Amino acid sequence: MYSNPFHTIDLSTKTILVTGAAGFIGSHICEYLLKYGAKVVAFDNMESGLQANVDIFSNHPNYTFVKGDIKNIKDCLAVAKGVDAISHQAALGSVPRSIKMPMATHEANVNGFLNILEAAKANGVRRIVYASSSSVYGDNLQLPKVEHIIGNPLSPYAVSKYSNELYANVYASAYGLELIGFRYFNIFGPRQDPQGEYAAVIPLFMKAMLSNSSPFLNGDGEQTRDFTFVENAVQANVKGLFIENEEAINQVYNIACGERVSLKQLIEELKKYTKVNVSIKYRNSREGDIQDSLANIDKARNLLRYDPDYNMTDGLKLTLSWFQNNKDVLGI
Repeated sequence: MYSNPFHTIDLSTKTILVTGAAGFIGSHICEYLLKYGAKVVAFDNMESGLQANVDIFSNHPNYTFVKGDIKNIKDCLAVAKGVDAISHQAALGSVPRSIKMPMATHEANVNGFLNILEAAKANGVRRIVYASSSSVYGDNLQLPKVEHIIGNPLSPYAVSKYSNELYANVYASAYGLELIGFRYFNIFGPRQDPQGEYAAVIPLFMKAMLSNSSPFLNGDGEQTRDFTFVENAVQANVKGLFIENEEAINQVYNIACGERVSLKQLIEELKKYTKVNVSIKYRNSREGDIQDSLANIDKARNLLRYDPDYNMTDGLKLTLSWFQNNKDVLGI
């Protein structure tokens, strides 16, 4: 991947801190930065990150892994020393998990974010890009979603991500930091963790089909999502890290493809690619889930020069190929 660079400057002079570097999206951001010559300080507490996502870069001379916790201000202050910018991906994910664990979600996603802001301020790091979420749109039913119109949050996770955006605005105006937030829409791709109670739907579906098992659907399967391949998220982060257009800074952007598909349609696509014909098992809808999601990405296109290289179909094929070649990750 990353045959076409998303940046126009020499990255060999840059040191970038990536939080959540052992996670799915964070590891891909590390991969891009290392490929194009940047030094990467990778930061993760390894509670939900995968050791494999650290090991693949462990011999790279420009890669330094630091085990630490965004919930610990001392760790954050130490790891932010000497870096030029921060890509903040660390979080406690999952809407259902946040409903079960609201305090833990707040500690990681709100207090942790505040610690990163404080660490940046203390160390003179001006530019931070950070992961927000489409969950911020809450009960707003308008489609497609536009950044300036949101609803009431439906989960502690949504509250935590909206809190990040509010804190970002304050730290930009009060302390002169440059902050760019990304409302991710259902990011998927290679290295996404298929294990555990809170695994995302695409790796779960792929795991089921590659083991010739029936995938589970929560609800009726008619709910729609704007599934977004991980390279598109990497593009947004890289452009956000290095963009000089002042109008693009201190903004929040939808990061998606601007297309939607139902979960039933998604399963049919995967049946076609895997040549596996399995029935669907239905379960109750998950608390806090929305019915439909679709992003308007005009703002990101116009200000950030974001242009998704991969649609859902292209991304699905690449992701499926990766899981087929890494079945040990699936546990099959």
